[in-house]
Amino acid sequence: MANWSDPRPTASAFGASVPGTRGTTYDAGLRKYMLSVYNYMASGVLLTGIVALLFASGGRESLAAAVFLTPGPLKYIIMFSPLAFVMVLSFGINKLSVPAAQATFWAFSAIMGLSMSSIFLVYTDASIAKVFFITAATFGTMSLYGYTTKRDLTAMGSFLMMGLIGLIIASIVNIFMQSSMMEFIISAVGVLIFVGLTAYDTQKIKESYAEHYGADTLAKNAIMGALSLYLDFINLFMMLLRLFGNRE
Repeated sequence: MANWSDPRPTASAFGASVPGTRGTTYDAGLRKYMLSVYNYMASGVLLTGIVALLFASGGRESLAAAVFLTPGPLKYIIMFSPLAFVMVLSFGINKLSVPAAQATFWAFSAIMGLSMSSIFLVYTDASIAKVFFITAATFGTMSLYGYTTKRDLTAMGSFLMMGLIGLIIASIVNIFMQSSMMEFIISAVGVLIFVGLTAYDTQKIKESYAEHYGADTLAKNAIMGALSLYLDFINLFMMLLRLFGNRE
């Protein structure tokens, strides 16, 4: 288990605070905490990509094609299974041990890979790679902004969450309408929402470090922070892919 640095002031043997130590200790602990969040997030994205590539290997003869191009309930099970893992982590994180939470996060990332393998049946490999790097650059820039800005992004976060709810409703409506114009609008607005959420979630994760001191709590918070950033990254990627991806 990670030996998290305690953000509270360091005291001398006589009970007095050591001048200048608190800031150094806090900064070192915060960097370690954020590095853990980014490591979880990046490794989750990597696992998702590897699983998606393997499942879609072979094109129209792949397992992905057999699942997503064939009528039946299996494709819907794979598509909606990641939601179950998100629910488990979101509502049951306090009941899970750190190893169990880690295992759930890795399982979620792998299942997401199965679900996202269908993009290789729709878009060219070159456009998927191009959009991935655009997403990575955009995500990195906005996450850095969220980490370094002195501006309180709470109000923006509340506005973005309302926008996200509207986006979900519009997406459900468009399942029945099948409007290409609405799909374009949903994707464009979605990019703006998830760009903003990346900055907001990063700031929220950074601030959460000061609120919890227990090693287990920090480790679990790191996993939940990684999940938030992972979802921001994946959704931003999918929105950009719909806008700029070249179809097969």
